[in-house]
Amino acid sequence: MNHKNQIGLGNQENNNSPNLDALICLKDVTKQYRIGAVTIRALNGINLAINSGEFVAITGPSGSGKSTVMNLLGCLDGPTSGNYFLQGVNVSGLSDRALSNIRNKQIGFVFQTYNLLPRLSAVENVELPLVYAGESRRREKALNILERVGLKERSYHRPSELSGGQQQRAGIARALVTDPTILLADEPSGNLDSRTTKEILDLISGLNADYGQTIILVTHEAEVAARASRQIHMVDGLIVRDTADAAVEG
Repeated sequence: MNHKNQIGLGNQENNNSPNLDALICLKDVTKQYRIGAVTIRALNGINLAINSGEFVAITGPSGSGKSTVMNLLGCLDGPTSGNYFLQGVNVSGLSDRALSNIRNKQIGFVFQTYNLLPRLSAVENVELPLVYAGESRRREKALNILERVGLKERSYHRPSELSGGQQQRAGIARALVTDPTILLADEPSGNLDSRTTKEILDLISGLNADYGQTIILVTHEAEVAARASRQIHMVDGLIVRDTADAAVEG
């Protein structure tokens, strides 16, 4: 097998078959939006493979398509054309129920704005995905994850009683509590100061290094992207640079 195809497909036109050995594979994916009479092309036929255990940062200017890729990978949206394979399964044509099941069990989301419910404690917020999944031993699992992210002593505090960094730790714990295959982080340090940003990035890096968690992070900040082991840069709906490709070529 061609090693370059195995690691990063970039926008190469000579990849005729999807790499189903990869955890994630986007094949010839386009995405268009209609705004009135205007068609906006957010993605212009991208190809991308990401392996289990990678820590990937997707960067690019506003309108580059990086958030669209994140939505597709998180099964929050579907491609206009092309296919998205997750663990070898083409999820592009799955039913809404099947996609919801994937989101609940295989994908953890970390948001810039935390999205914690204000009337619930940290541990109750972390338990929510387990409630929806009908899991037992929810409190035990939630407390264990809060301990992993360094927030166990604040487990019974509400979001208003937590700092921004502590709220983000709770958000990360909530994303991890279902033991997801992929952790998707959308500008996870966007609302944090520089010291707290470092703490959160240290935590995310540790999840990858210590637990082998597959992490895909979207950011517009170069110093944040530099923490990832692989960086993908997008412009005008295309992948214009992938450090995995550069490593192979070197």
